Amino acid sequence: MGTVLITITAPSASIIGAVGTRSSRRTEWAEHATAELRRAGHRSGGARVAVIDLMASQDCCLTAQEVFDKLRADGRVVGIASVYRALDLLARLNLVRRLDMGSASGYEPALPGGHHHHHVVCDRCGKVSSFEDPALEEAIDRLSRRLKHSVAEHDVVLRGACPDCRRR
Repeated sequence: MGTVLITITAPSASIIGAVGTRSSRRTEWAEHATAELRRAGHRSGGARVAVIDLMASQDCCLTAQEVFDKLRADGRVVGIASVYRALDLLARLNLVRRLDMGSASGYEPALPGGHHHHHVVCDRCGKVSSFEDPALEEAIDRLSRRLKHSVAEHDVVLRGACPDCRRR
């Protein structure tokens, strides 16, 4: 089996920050998710609405426990089982992406139009950061062509030590 080498140049990578179009994509996702739930015959219960609202306001993935904790901190009365059921349903309908983040799964909106980002996870403290890198996307496209595969989607999770942990 051959080796695949992907070269990524750091200057083109960017950690995601506040972007004006992100807000409209998140609103679009929340409306899309609500409509898809209705179309699939699911009612919009309190937990589902709360989870969708919270997910639409996030910049990166959250575990089910983090979703539960944030909802409770906001005064929402919702059970952890309801959060898991809502996230599972949203994942089955391809409205959220489930990502393996090490000790737990993370969930984030599957934005309409396929816009996405990737993640870097600190193996020491568990911090998760998101990033976008056009050079990585181009490399995946080149690899897809070379392997003669039609790549419908991909997940990239980089693992290592964050700057804070490296300084310790």
